[in-house]
Amino acid sequence: MKLTWYGHSAFRVETQGATILIDPYLVGNPAWSGGWEGPAEGVTHVLLTHGHDDHISGAVEVLKKSGAMLVANFEICMYLVGKGVGQDKINPGNIGGTVDCGGFTATFVQALHSSSSQGQGGGANTYLGNPGGLVLHFPDDKTLYHMGDTDIFSDMALINELHEPRIGIVPIGDRFPMGGAVAALACRRFFQFETAIPCHFGTFPMLDATAEKFETGMAGSGVKVALPRIGETITL
Repeated sequence: MKLTWYGHSAFRVETQGATILIDPYLVGNPAWSGGWEGPAEGVTHVLLTHGHDDHISGAVEVLKKSGAMLVANFEICMYLVGKGVGQDKINPGNIGGTVDCGGFTATFVQALHSSSSQGQGGGANTYLGNPGGLVLHFPDDKTLYHMGDTDIFSDMALINELHEPRIGIVPIGDRFPMGGAVAALACRRFFQFETAIPCHFGTFPMLDATAEKFETGMAGSGVKVALPRIGETITL
């Protein structure tokens, strides 16, 4: 598996059977100035954890260019259909459900957050369903859990029991998701990750600027904390 970070919570995941963009905040992202066209090359699937603009801004452009399958909750899928995404390209689900994406499955799991879009005008929020995390199962690769935006919650233990993810993408920026120390506690208490990748930090002044608190909290856990540079591809 190859993984590329585009800042914030935006990742490209490349496996033998699929090339996936998760939460492709590629338009208006202060941490990423490389445009959406490069990350969109060869993409087969776009996955969205929730509807906030710092997770979906860029999704329409990528979907229209690539013809990729959109995997998200029903509200987000239909909202983006209204923005010009093909209705034959959506694969909606909701919390507790698993969808076959061809080459992998995606299970929608709980997240403690909110989900809406301000759109380009701002001011008036459009409700976009419940927020979630996504657990990706691959036939020949490690299971990956993108937590979306969330706080710690005790049912993370059930997610681990049901899915046994070995790679965790973990929000750590505080204020909107959990902070680094709490995120480290979540990883240590509820999961047996081999690799944890922190995200959702350093993008805006209101968020923690670095992953230092998370790294400190994970010290001695035996879990590898991967910190790719923005735009860097790592192999897991």
